[in-house]
Amino acid sequence: MTTDLVNLSALVTGASRGIGLGVATRLAEQGYGLTLTARDEARLDAVAAGLRDAGAPEVRVVAADLGDPDTAARVVAAHEETFGSMRALVLNAGVGTAGTIAEFPMRRFGKTVSVNFETPFALIQASLPLLRKAATAAPGRGAKVVALSSITGVYAEAGLAVYGATKAALISLVETLNTEESGNGVSASAIAPAYVDTDMSDWIKDRIPAEEMLEVNDVVELVDAVLRLSSRAVLPRLVLSRAGTDAYRA
Repeated sequence: MTTDLVNLSALVTGASRGIGLGVATRLAEQGYGLTLTARDEARLDAVAAGLRDAGAPEVRVVAADLGDPDTAARVVAAHEETFGSMRALVLNAGVGTAGTIAEFPMRRFGKTVSVNFETPFALIQASLPLLRKAATAAPGRGAKVVALSSITGVYAEAGLAVYGATKAALISLVETLNTEESGNGVSASAIAPAYVDTDMSDWIKDRIPAEEMLEVNDVVELVDAVLRLSSRAVLPRLVLSRAGTDAYRA
Protein backbone atom coordinates (compact mmCIF):
# COMPACT_ATOMS: atom_id res chain seq x y z
CA MET A 1 0.00 0.00 0.00
CA THR A 2 1.68 3.22 -1.17
CA THR A 3 1.45 6.69 0.33
CA ASP A 4 -0.15 8.01 -2.87
CA LEU A 5 -2.94 5.45 -2.70
CA VAL A 6 -3.62 6.23 0.93
CA ASN A 7 -3.85 9.95 0.26
CA LEU A 8 -6.14 9.87 -2.80
CA SER A 9 -8.81 7.20 -2.89
CA ALA A 10 -12.56 6.98 -3.35
CA LEU A 11 -15.34 4.45 -2.89
CA VAL A 12 -18.05 4.63 -5.56
CA THR A 13 -21.31 2.67 -5.36
CA GLY A 14 -23.32 1.69 -8.42
CA ALA A 15 -20.09 2.10 -10.35
CA SER A 16 -20.58 -0.35 -13.21
CA ARG A 17 -22.61 1.95 -15.48
CA GLY A 18 -24.23 5.36 -15.86
CA ILE A 19 -23.39 8.14 -13.44
CA GLY A 20 -21.30 5.89 -11.19
CA LEU A 21 -19.09 4.81 -14.07
CA GLY A 22 -18.82 8.40 -15.28
CA VAL A 23 -17.66 9.57 -11.85
CA ALA A 24 -15.24 6.65 -11.47
CA THR A 25 -13.73 7.40 -14.87
CA ARG A 26 -13.20 11.06 -14.01
CA LEU A 27 -11.54 10.12 -10.72
CA ALA A 28 -9.34 7.51 -12.40
CA GLU A 29 -8.13 10.17 -14.82
CA GLN A 30 -7.14 12.27 -11.80
CA GLY A 31 -5.14 9.43 -10.26
CA TYR A 32 -7.56 8.26 -7.59
CA GLY A 33 -7.32 4.73 -6.28
CA LEU A 34 -10.83 3.31 -6.43
CA THR A 35 -13.09 0.82 -4.72
CA LEU A 36 -16.09 -0.01 -6.88
CA THR A 37 -19.23 -1.83 -5.88
CA ALA A 38 -22.26 -3.06 -7.82
CA ARG A 39 -24.07 -6.38 -8.15
CA ASP A 40 -22.47 -7.74 -11.35
CA GLU A 41 -18.95 -8.96 -10.57
CA ALA A 42 -18.05 -9.73 -14.19
CA ARG A 43 -19.07 -6.27 -15.31
CA LEU A 44 -17.17 -4.70 -12.41
CA ASP A 45 -14.02 -6.57 -13.41
CA ALA A 46 -14.33 -5.29 -16.98
CA VAL A 47 -14.92 -1.74 -15.76
CA ALA A 48 -11.93 -1.97 -13.41
CA ALA A 49 -9.62 -2.85 -16.29
CA GLY A 50 -10.76 0.23 -18.18
CA LEU A 51 -10.30 2.46 -15.16
CA ARG A 52 -6.73 1.22 -14.66
CA ASP A 53 -6.07 2.12 -18.29
CA ALA A 54 -7.61 5.54 -17.60
CA GLY A 55 -5.10 6.24 -14.83
CA ALA A 56 -6.30 4.68 -11.58
CA PRO A 57 -3.23 3.30 -9.77
CA GLU A 58 -5.31 0.60 -8.06
CA VAL A 59 -8.92 -0.56 -8.41
CA ARG A 60 -10.62 -2.84 -5.89
CA VAL A 61 -13.97 -4.36 -6.85
CA VAL A 62 -16.53 -5.68 -4.40
CA ALA A 63 -19.67 -7.29 -5.81
CA ALA A 64 -22.50 -6.64 -3.37
CA ASP A 65 -26.26 -6.32 -3.19
CA LEU A 66 -26.81 -2.92 -1.64
CA GLY A 67 -30.34 -3.92 -0.80
CA ASP A 68 -28.75 -5.48 2.29
CA PRO A 69 -27.32 -2.81 4.63
CA ASP A 70 -25.07 -5.46 6.20
CA THR A 71 -22.94 -5.42 3.04
CA ALA A 72 -21.71 -1.92 3.90
CA ALA A 73 -19.18 -3.15 6.45
CA ARG A 74 -17.70 -5.63 3.96
CA VAL A 75 -17.38 -3.03 1.21
CA VAL A 76 -15.71 -0.46 3.48
CA ALA A 77 -13.40 -3.11 4.99
CA ALA A 78 -12.20 -3.99 1.48
CA HIS A 79 -11.47 -0.33 0.80
CA GLU A 80 -9.58 0.05 4.07
CA GLU A 81 -7.53 -3.07 3.38
CA THR A 82 -6.40 -1.65 0.04
CA PHE A 83 -6.13 2.08 0.70
CA GLY A 84 -6.09 2.74 4.45
CA SER A 85 -8.13 5.94 4.27
CA MET A 86 -10.84 7.48 2.08
CA ARG A 87 -10.76 10.91 0.46
CA ALA A 88 -14.22 10.56 -1.11
CA LEU A 89 -17.34 8.44 -0.68
CA VAL A 90 -19.68 8.67 -3.69
CA LEU A 91 -23.13 7.22 -2.97
CA ASN A 92 -24.58 6.70 -6.41
CA ALA A 93 -26.43 3.37 -6.28
CA GLY A 94 -30.20 3.66 -6.27
CA VAL A 95 -33.43 2.00 -7.34
CA GLY A 96 -36.87 3.32 -8.09
CA THR A 97 -40.38 2.09 -8.80
CA ALA A 98 -43.09 4.45 -10.00
CA GLY A 99 -46.53 4.25 -8.44
CA THR A 100 -49.07 6.40 -6.69
CA ILE A 101 -49.38 6.16 -2.92
CA ALA A 102 -52.72 4.38 -3.38
CA GLU A 103 -51.27 1.73 -5.70
CA PHE A 104 -47.55 1.43 -4.86
CA PRO A 105 -46.46 -2.25 -4.65
CA MET A 106 -45.40 -2.79 -1.05
CA ARG A 107 -43.09 -5.64 -2.10
CA ARG A 108 -40.87 -2.90 -3.56
CA PHE A 109 -41.09 -0.52 -0.60
CA GLY A 110 -38.49 -2.18 1.62
CA LYS A 111 -36.01 -2.66 -1.24
CA THR A 112 -36.27 0.99 -2.24
CA VAL A 113 -35.73 2.20 1.32
CA SER A 114 -32.80 -0.16 1.83
CA VAL A 115 -30.88 0.72 -1.36
CA ASN A 116 -31.65 4.44 -1.36
CA PHE A 117 -31.32 5.21 2.35
CA GLU A 118 -30.45 2.41 4.80
CA THR A 119 -27.33 1.22 3.00
CA PRO A 120 -26.04 4.75 2.29
CA PHE A 121 -26.46 5.46 6.02
CA ALA A 122 -24.54 2.28 6.88
CA LEU A 123 -21.80 3.12 4.34
CA ILE A 124 -21.36 6.61 5.78
CA GLN A 125 -21.22 5.25 9.31
CA ALA A 126 -18.64 2.59 8.40
CA SER A 127 -16.57 5.04 6.32
CA LEU A 128 -16.34 7.88 8.83
CA PRO A 129 -13.09 6.70 10.49
CA LEU A 130 -11.43 6.47 7.06
CA LEU A 131 -12.82 9.84 5.95
CA ARG A 132 -11.59 11.50 9.14
CA LYS A 133 -8.18 9.93 8.61
CA ALA A 134 -7.97 11.34 5.09
CA ALA A 135 -9.13 14.76 6.32
CA THR A 136 -6.43 14.77 8.98
CA ALA A 137 -3.79 13.88 6.39
CA ALA A 138 -4.93 16.70 4.08
CA PRO A 139 -6.51 19.37 6.32
CA GLY A 140 -6.76 21.97 3.58
CA ARG A 141 -8.74 19.66 1.33
CA GLY A 142 -10.61 17.51 3.82
CA ALA A 143 -12.69 14.50 2.82
CA LYS A 144 -16.05 14.46 1.03
CA VAL A 145 -19.26 12.50 0.86
CA VAL A 146 -21.29 13.01 -2.32
CA ALA A 147 -24.77 11.49 -2.41
CA LEU A 148 -26.82 11.23 -5.60
CA SER A 149 -30.30 12.28 -4.59
CA SER A 150 -33.06 13.44 -6.96
CA ILE A 151 -35.03 16.56 -7.71
CA THR A 152 -38.05 14.53 -6.54
CA GLY A 153 -36.50 14.62 -3.07
CA VAL A 154 -36.82 18.41 -3.17
CA TYR A 155 -40.04 18.94 -5.12
CA ALA A 156 -42.83 16.36 -4.79
CA GLU A 157 -43.94 14.64 -7.98
CA ALA A 158 -47.06 12.50 -8.41
CA GLY A 159 -46.27 8.84 -8.92
CA LEU A 160 -42.84 9.01 -7.30
CA ALA A 161 -43.76 9.18 -3.61
CA VAL A 162 -41.53 6.39 -2.28
CA TYR A 163 -38.55 7.20 -4.49
CA GLY A 164 -38.82 10.90 -3.66
CA ALA A 165 -39.20 10.23 0.06
CA THR A 166 -36.03 8.15 0.18
CA LYS A 167 -34.15 10.81 -1.75
CA ALA A 168 -35.44 13.51 0.61
CA ALA A 169 -34.21 11.41 3.53
CA LEU A 170 -30.80 11.22 1.86
CA ILE A 171 -30.66 15.02 1.62
CA SER A 172 -31.56 15.31 5.30
CA LEU A 173 -28.85 12.79 6.18
CA VAL A 174 -26.26 14.80 4.27
CA GLU A 175 -27.24 18.02 6.01
CA THR A 176 -27.06 16.40 9.44
CA LEU A 177 -23.69 14.87 8.59
CA ASN A 178 -22.38 18.35 7.88
CA THR A 179 -23.51 19.62 11.28
CA GLU A 180 -21.74 16.71 12.96
CA GLU A 181 -18.59 16.23 10.89
CA SER A 182 -17.67 19.30 8.83
CA GLY A 183 -15.71 20.60 11.81
CA ASN A 184 -13.63 17.42 11.52
CA GLY A 185 -12.91 18.15 7.85
CA VAL A 186 -15.54 15.76 6.49
CA SER A 187 -18.27 17.52 4.51
CA ALA A 188 -21.12 16.22 2.39
CA SER A 189 -23.14 17.29 -0.63
CA ALA A 190 -26.36 15.92 -2.10
CA ILE A 191 -26.79 16.35 -5.84
CA ALA A 192 -30.46 16.32 -6.85
CA PRO A 193 -30.85 16.05 -10.62
CA ALA A 194 -33.92 15.71 -12.80
CA TYR A 195 -34.01 12.78 -15.24
CA VAL A 196 -30.56 11.81 -16.48
CA ASP A 197 -30.07 9.85 -19.69
CA THR A 198 -29.16 6.46 -18.16
CA ASP A 199 -30.63 2.95 -18.15
CA MET A 200 -32.55 3.83 -15.00
CA SER A 201 -34.59 6.39 -16.96
CA ASP A 202 -35.47 4.10 -19.87
CA TRP A 203 -38.97 3.52 -18.46
CA ILE A 204 -40.04 7.09 -19.18
CA LYS A 205 -38.21 7.80 -22.44
CA ASP A 206 -41.43 7.32 -24.42
CA ARG A 207 -42.66 10.51 -22.71
CA ILE A 208 -39.38 12.35 -22.08
CA PRO A 209 -36.92 11.62 -24.90
CA ALA A 210 -33.30 10.93 -23.99
CA GLU A 211 -32.20 14.09 -25.80
CA GLU A 212 -34.32 16.16 -23.37
CA MET A 213 -32.72 14.60 -20.30
CA LEU A 214 -29.60 15.69 -18.49
CA GLU A 215 -26.33 14.17 -19.68
CA VAL A 216 -24.33 11.90 -17.38
CA ASN A 217 -21.44 14.32 -17.70
CA ASP A 218 -23.57 17.15 -16.28
CA VAL A 219 -23.66 15.26 -12.99
CA VAL A 220 -20.03 14.16 -13.24
CA GLU A 221 -18.95 17.79 -13.55
CA LEU A 222 -20.77 18.68 -10.34
CA VAL A 223 -19.28 15.75 -8.42
CA ASP A 224 -15.83 16.75 -9.65
CA ALA A 225 -16.38 20.36 -8.57
CA VAL A 226 -17.57 19.34 -5.10
CA LEU A 227 -14.51 17.14 -4.58
CA ARG A 228 -12.25 20.08 -5.44
CA LEU A 229 -13.67 22.34 -2.72
CA SER A 230 -11.51 23.19 0.26
CA SER A 231 -12.33 21.89 3.72
CA ARG A 232 -13.63 25.37 4.57
CA ALA A 233 -16.53 25.07 2.12
CA VAL A 234 -19.75 23.16 2.71
CA LEU A 235 -22.22 22.82 -0.16
CA PRO A 236 -25.15 20.80 1.23
CA ARG A 237 -27.42 20.59 -1.80
CA LEU A 238 -27.34 21.14 -5.56
CA VAL A 239 -30.53 20.91 -7.61
CA LEU A 240 -30.10 20.33 -11.35
CA SER A 241 -33.19 20.81 -13.51
CA ARG A 242 -33.80 20.17 -17.20
CA ALA A 243 -33.89 22.95 -19.79
CA GLY A 244 -37.39 23.80 -20.97
CA THR A 245 -39.13 22.80 -17.74
CA ASP A 246 -40.44 24.91 -14.89
CA ALA A 247 -37.49 23.64 -12.77
CA TYR A 248 -39.77 21.95 -10.22
CA ARG A 249 -40.18 18.54 -11.82
CA ALA A 250 -38.05 15.59 -12.85
